[in-house]
This record gives sequence, C-alpha cells and structure tokens, in this order.
Amino acid sequence: MSIEVSIHQSLRNLTNGQATVTVNGTTVGQCLNDLVNQFPGIKPKIFDKKDKLLNYVDIYVNLESSYPEELDMSVKDGDRLHITLIIAGG
Repeated sequence: MSIEVSIHQSLRNLTNGQATVTVNGTTVGQCLNDLVNQFPGIKPKIFDKKDKLLNYVDIYVNLESSYPEELDMSVKDGDRLHITLIIAGG
C-alpha cells in the first residue's frame, strides 16, 4: 500500500531534503515505522523511548488529526500523512 508522508520542514535534513516520502503500511504506526526504516535518524525526533509519539508530534491523515487513535488509525492506498510539530515559544 503506497502512502505519502509530508515531512515537516525541520525534519527534512533527516530525509535527505525530501519534503515527501512514500511508505507502506495499513496503519499510521506501520507507515511511520517504514519511514524510520528508510531514515533511522528520524526516530528520536518523532518517537519516545517507549515507541509512542512525542507529545509535540501530531500526525494528520488527509488533513484530519489522527488523535486519539494515532498509531492505530487505519490508512488506505493513496492516503497522505502529515507530520506536524507543535512548536511553542515565548
């Protein structure tokens, strides 16, 4: 199953500058794991040590938040994932 992942601009240095990466999977988690297999350096930027999404990472499926299902949310061929980082400052 072919799924496109839009990579947040601050993570593109970990995907060789690619803004979009094609992955395979039937859930958001499987797709992100395939992304990590292709680009291992991205793992600590999106996952914690227990393989949960970091609290400032949000994944959108076809522009809709995957929360609360997150990693278990089903995806189908042609869907598009967006990795969004919630960044705050003062």
